[in-house]
Amino acid sequence: MNYEKLMSERAQGLAPSPIRRFFDLAETMDNVISLGVGEPDFRTPWPIRSAAISTLERQSIFYGPNSGMMQLREEIAGYMERRFNLPYCPENEILVTVGGSEAVDLTFRTLINPGDEVLICEPSFVCYAPLVRLADGIPVPLPTKEENEFRLTAAELKAAITPKTKLIMLSYPNNPTGAIMRREDYPEIVEVLRDTDIFVLSDEIYCAMTYGTKHCSIAEFEGMRERTVVVNGFSKTFAMTGWRLGWMAAPALIIEQARKIHQYAIMCAPMISQRAAVEALKHCDAEVDHMIEEYDHRRRFLLERFSEMGLPCFEAQGAFYLFPSIESTGMTSEEFCEQLLQEERVAVVPGSAFGECGKNNIRISYAYSLKHLAEAATRMERFLAKHRG
Repeated sequence: MNYEKLMSERAQGLAPSPIRRFFDLAETMDNVISLGVGEPDFRTPWPIRSAAISTLERQSIFYGPNSGMMQLREEIAGYMERRFNLPYCPENEILVTVGGSEAVDLTFRTLINPGDEVLICEPSFVCYAPLVRLADGIPVPLPTKEENEFRLTAAELKAAITPKTKLIMLSYPNNPTGAIMRREDYPEIVEVLRDTDIFVLSDEIYCAMTYGTKHCSIAEFEGMRERTVVVNGFSKTFAMTGWRLGWMAAPALIIEQARKIHQYAIMCAPMISQRAAVEALKHCDAEVDHMIEEYDHRRRFLLERFSEMGLPCFEAQGAFYLFPSIESTGMTSEEFCEQLLQEERVAVVPGSAFGECGKNNIRISYAYSLKHLAEAATRMERFLAKHRG
């Protein structure tokens, strides 16, 4: 049987995740320290786990409402208004999804028609462009620059817009750079968008993780809420990656259409996770604050170590990633990562995985213990000493 002939050309045209390749290789090796996966190393807070255990012990677990439990949607609405001054109606403006990833996919499939262009601020997370293609859209890279702290400027946005532009993909705090957008960055961008029909997808999965500057959403600005889909979730903030729960908040007509796709593809997000997530939003602010303090400590530790070893690194202000430049080694980011893994057993991600503008960088996650980070930094310093001119 000719499987290649039978399979979808669209599926065959997708490249495997460039992040996973290095970790599949690392799993075959001994004594590897991984700084690659963006997954909190903290245990899910006890109130969340306790709620899940109680649900299993006391209740039968059935299908739930397509949009998500009303109690959870009410808590999400309260959280968004309390933390970010974003009011949403829980009845028809919030959809609970299987992680933030499903919310991103739903947004693309809801809004994109064949041939529509989607501007993707790069460096960017690896899933955006493939999901745009799966929705028959055209991903258009919109590179940001380190000299601008990887923030999008109004001039860059204006220059990238064409008559085919349907959507702009924002992801701040950013994976992989750790960059943030400040409140003062948005007014000029809002002006560029004001007289257009361009929608915004704002992936704010790391919004709780900022260091010294409170997160600001583009949806907060006049005229933007009605043209923005805000995506968020529980994975990063509450150390709930495996619980697979997120949400999208948007105007009611957008949610109505996205819910239809969700109904057929998913039906509903896991009910155990939903019941546990209610407790996360109601009772876990202190645990989240503790985790963020620890991430900040790790961030500052690595920035200091990189400075000591002469490795230039943008000072990230959000998420839990650093994006140092390895240009001084003369290697491509792929060569650097492969040799670092082979010679020193440290796994990191090549910056080229996140767009062409990241080709001289590597991504490092500091969602690991200080002991783990310290040993990895020692190995990296030894590697750099061998490979610099």
